[in-house]
Amino acid sequence: MSATRRQILSRTGASVAGIAFTGALSELFTGTATALSGRRGGYGPLVPDPDGLLDLPAGFRYKVLSRTGDPLRSGEGLVPSNHDGMGAFAGRRGRVHLVRNHENRVTGKIAVPTVPGLTYDPGGKGGCTALELDGRADVLGERVAIAGTAVNCAGGPTPWNTWLTCEETEDRAGTNGYTKDHGFVFEVDGADPHRTGAVPLTAMGRFQHEAVAVDPASGIVYETEDAFEHPFGLFHRFLPNKPLGGTGSLRAGGALEAMRVPGVPDLSVIQETGARFDGIEWVPVPDPLATSTSIRHQDFGPRGITHAQKLEGCYWGGRAVYFVSSFARAKDGSAATHFGQVWRYEPHKRRLTLVVVFGPDTDVRLPGESPDNICLAPTGGLMVCEDGNGAQHVFGVREDGEVYAVARGAQNIGTPEAPEWGEFAGVTFSPDGSTMYVNCYTPARPSR
Repeated sequence: MSATRRQILSRTGASVAGIAFTGALSELFTGTATALSGRRGGYGPLVPDPDGLLDLPAGFRYKVLSRTGDPLRSGEGLVPSNHDGMGAFAGRRGRVHLVRNHENRVTGKIAVPTVPGLTYDPGGKGGCTALELDGRADVLGERVAIAGTAVNCAGGPTPWNTWLTCEETEDRAGTNGYTKDHGFVFEVDGADPHRTGAVPLTAMGRFQHEAVAVDPASGIVYETEDAFEHPFGLFHRFLPNKPLGGTGSLRAGGALEAMRVPGVPDLSVIQETGARFDGIEWVPVPDPLATSTSIRHQDFGPRGITHAQKLEGCYWGGRAVYFVSSFARAKDGSAATHFGQVWRYEPHKRRLTLVVVFGPDTDVRLPGESPDNICLAPTGGLMVCEDGNGAQHVFGVREDGEVYAVARGAQNIGTPEAPEWGEFAGVTFSPDGSTMYVNCYTPARPSR
């Protein structure tokens, strides 16, 4: 995610950062995860929230879980800034563990507090916090899960119920106050953070990570790269030496590869929904640690490699991995311009398909551009967080490409004449599928 698109929400007194909402969620979707189907037209129109926070369909309700700047229940400090990617995991006695990223850079934010045994680099301001919820979504605990990392953007859950948090930076030790190199993936156990500690999974590559998705059958990890300048990022896969081995298996190393779509050097040129490419190739990354050259600049041979601007959300569903190109702009160096794509890669068929094309948004109060974080609903239907201009939504997406709004941010952080709304991030579901959780990325601080 580009820092230039972040909204600084300092013009309102609200300070909401994490929200849970529930209702007739089982009726919002039909079919199975493999079908990626959602109820046609969604679940009716969104109803304006009288409290001005979150518009939902009739019959749904929400609860605020956490606010930036409030004290952590652990007493370790304040709830950090910039709530981004998030995962939900089953706990004991019906409890839920939420692990939440904080995409803090080097200045101007509330840092994740440093905690002994959980801090990678004291110069890093990012990391994760973990919330423990009971069956009614009441918060029982909130604590630091990892600290000292940088620009923790998105990530993804593992089949063994840990969270992979991703650093969206390539900054090295000695820059921006850092004492260690950054650009890695870290594993986090929301129930017992000290079990995983703060160990970079270096074999998974050092680049501007965005999100990951794990194939539960093979253990292969798919990774998106959100590079900010041309040449843009790559879609990677990591082949672990010890797949599906539980916590610690990813530390055993493996091989990193990048996707090549034959004849397509830039995914932005593909703009027709349903476009399909067979025979997808995977090319070994010459230097995964990017010791002298960023991975996307490295030599992948005479046939090159496939790039895409704004590779962001990534999620496993059924027998496929879904990933997002949030937008592409020819003026930035992309081969073409679009307002958002969702792609599906089926490993067993070596097939890549363009599932959804977004935008453009002609009315700032209507949906239409810049998909970002994504997840699959438990009963089918892809959930997409919007991160563009105008109104901000969580969308449902059907396999036939129909897009419908599930939630809309109601906080106007601009003015009546020039309204603005902050983005959603970290959409995920409770293990039983009854509750959706979502973050407001940059909550406002009260005026002083």
